[in-house]
Amino acid sequence: MVNSKILIVEDDFIVAIDLKIHLENMGYNVLDITDNGTDALNKTRETNPDLILMDINLKGDIDGIDTAWKINKLYHIPVIYLTGYNDKNTIKRANVTEPFGYIVKPFEDKDIQLLMGNGSLISYK
Repeated sequence: MVNSKILIVEDDFIVAIDLKIHLENMGYNVLDITDNGTDALNKTRETNPDLILMDINLKGDIDGIDTAWKINKLYHIPVIYLTGYNDKNTIKRANVTEPFGYIVKPFEDKDIQLLMGNGSLISYK
């Protein structure tokens, strides 16, 4: 669904801006960018995104997996993890949150397009 509303939760500002540019070029509406779990929870409540792109390693006291778990329980919004961590324990822990998918960093346009359905994100609302 073009114009889907997306929240980016990424602790590396350069990665977040690059991702924002890629998504906007694909027709998505990036609502905001944040680098920590507490802000992500607040922005989710305030903006009601269609999808959240969530880094696993975040600034602050709560990591991306715990943040995604809370978002899933409170708002039922799909999460795609952005991660450089693909070890078995991290993936096992992340899978408990039932993510929409994973984008492993460093990512390329084709990685985003594959997961996002070439501009036709499926809405779960």
